Amino acid sequence: MKPQYSIRRAVLADLERIGQVEAASFGAEAYDRKLFAHYLRRCGPLFLVVTRRNTAVGYMITCLRGGPARQAAELVSVAVDPSMRQAGAASALLESTLRRLRRRGATRLRLVVRVTNAPAQAFYEKYGFRRVRVLRGYYEDGGDGIAMSRPVERVRND
Repeated sequence: MKPQYSIRRAVLADLERIGQVEAASFGAEAYDRKLFAHYLRRCGPLFLVVTRRNTAVGYMITCLRGGPARQAAELVSVAVDPSMRQAGAASALLESTLRRLRRRGATRLRLVVRVTNAPAQAFYEKYGFRRVRVLRGYYEDGGDGIAMSRPVERVRND
C-alpha cells in the first residue's frame, strides 16, 4: 500500500527541510537556500511540498513563463527524499502541479532532464512528456540535457 501524502504550497519555514532533501538528492549540485527563497518569491503558488505525517519528503518547483497570457510553464526542479522514492510522492506532486496549472490556464509544461537520468525520463514519459531536443552542455558540469514537453489538459497518460 502506498503512503498517504498531502500536497501544499511551500512556505519559508520549509526551506531547511527542502535543503536537506535537495542535498540528499543532488549532493554537490544541490541548490542553495537563497535560490529556493528566490523561487518561493517568484513561483510561490507553484512551489509545492509533499508531506507525509507532517514532514516534508519532497518538493516540486514550477514557474509560469511568458507574457501576460502566461500559458507556458517550466518544471524547474523536483526532489524526493531518497528513502521515499518509488512510493508515489513525485506522482502526487506532478498530478497536483498539473491540476494547478490547468486552473491558471497554462497549456504546456516543459522541463529539462539529464541525458543520463533514465529513471526520470521514464517517469516523465509515463505522464505524457515527449522529448523535444537534446541540449548539449546544458548543465554546469557540461552534461547534456533533454528538453521534454507535454500539454497540460490531461493529468495522466497511463
